[in-house]
Amino acid sequence: MMAGMRETWRAARVGLLVVLGLVATFLVYRFVDERASSGEGLEVYALFDDAQGLIAKSRVVIAGIPVGYIDRISLEGDKARVDIFIDEGVDLYQDAAVMMKQASLLGEQVLVISPGTIGRDPLPDGSRLQVLSESVGTDDVLRTVQDVAENVRQVTEQLARSFGTDEAGDRMGSALENLAEALEGVNRTIQTNEEVVQRTLANIEQTTSAGGPALVAALENIQQTTQDVREIMDARRPDIDRGVAEVDDAVSSIRRASEQLEGVLSDVRVVTDRTARGEGTLGRLTQDEALIDEVEGVAEGLGDIVGGIGRLRTIVELRSEYNFLANSFKTYFSLRLAPREGRYFLIQLVDDPRGSLRTTETYVRRSGTGPEANQEYQEQRVERTEALRFTIQLAKRIRFATFRFGIMESTGGLGLDLHLFDDRFEVNSDVFAIGIQEFPRLRVRAAFEIVNKLWIVGGVDDALNDSADFFLGLQVRFDDEDLKAILPFTGGLLAGAGS
Repeated sequence: MMAGMRETWRAARVGLLVVLGLVATFLVYRFVDERASSGEGLEVYALFDDAQGLIAKSRVVIAGIPVGYIDRISLEGDKARVDIFIDEGVDLYQDAAVMMKQASLLGEQVLVISPGTIGRDPLPDGSRLQVLSESVGTDDVLRTVQDVAENVRQVTEQLARSFGTDEAGDRMGSALENLAEALEGVNRTIQTNEEVVQRTLANIEQTTSAGGPALVAALENIQQTTQDVREIMDARRPDIDRGVAEVDDAVSSIRRASEQLEGVLSDVRVVTDRTARGEGTLGRLTQDEALIDEVEGVAEGLGDIVGGIGRLRTIVELRSEYNFLANSFKTYFSLRLAPREGRYFLIQLVDDPRGSLRTTETYVRRSGTGPEANQEYQEQRVERTEALRFTIQLAKRIRFATFRFGIMESTGGLGLDLHLFDDRFEVNSDVFAIGIQEFPRLRVRAAFEIVNKLWIVGGVDDALNDSADFFLGLQVRFDDEDLKAILPFTGGLLAGAGS
């Protein structure tokens, strides 16, 4: 009877501990969620002529650093209104502006914000950002090429109308006749004013006689100047020859470029004519409404897929801990897949030489006819499970706290992470293996980033049971940018090994 009461009281204590843990977790979650949903931050918007390529919840960056996200995209008149949420602590000023930047070859766009001039008035909540420039699409390029071809065609037609008809030839002949008559009029004017011309020549002769010495001096100066110029040209002859050669090369390049431009314009004319007649793939695409709808649907689907993949962030961790009392090393390999900011999936393999202890108690009744017949005794068995275990959890971060739940070392469990000092100091607490031992397994770990990518960790494991142990270790953590730097080197090694 007393053993049953002890078992009931033990189970009640375990249940009470679990309930208190859930209540504490819920209260912390509500506290952090209320602060996260309090609207702290800055909400602004911008109006674009074309918001194609933008996706809701996509990142917004300043100098390549994410500072917010696109809240929603809506239609305002004939413009695309993009509402933007800026994180708390990021200041925007009155002359702040925004522009779209292409993030991939498939058309995905991100928003790049220029915060404005420091010292000006801060930008109030709900303000509109000025759009610096918008990206040029394929339709704009085709439209520009079509306008150029149309202008060239109009110039060619104008030249043909001016010089390619009999009427234009008659006009040219009439213009030449008018020029001949004008020359004859000038001749008659000179003959009529011959006396005036003679007097003018006499005046010029007198002027030259009086100014002869000055004219001679001027001519001598001109001669000296000419000689100096000749000497300078002789001294700089190599440079002049090189400059003339460069000019010739530039003229030749311009000529070749003009010939290539004529060829390109001819090809563009052929392509635009075929497109206008509905020939070829591009022509069918512009004429067939059903095909256009299908292409638009495929493009939107690819945009969604590529946008999700582009936002996926991968973080790899390798951690090794030394347990002082067990005198053994415990190793973790973790993979975080983050499809968006503040949320990730944790996949982890754990190599624990101690394994997991499982304690079972059995009541045995003896049978027979002896003095010990029908007596009961309690039998306790301790089993150690396999050392390799796995963890799969879903994590959600709200401000400085991350909540985790799922499978923890092959058993159900919960986790809470606190991030401090710009995420360089972390405190992790895990509760799992509920009901397997007398109390759930509680592990508390503190980690500090001593240098970039390298952390030192320490803490206590299984703190609520008799098998509590202390540990100390190191952890290496790297993300997508490090993987991009490693992959080309790995490919070179594999290629060398294959050869």
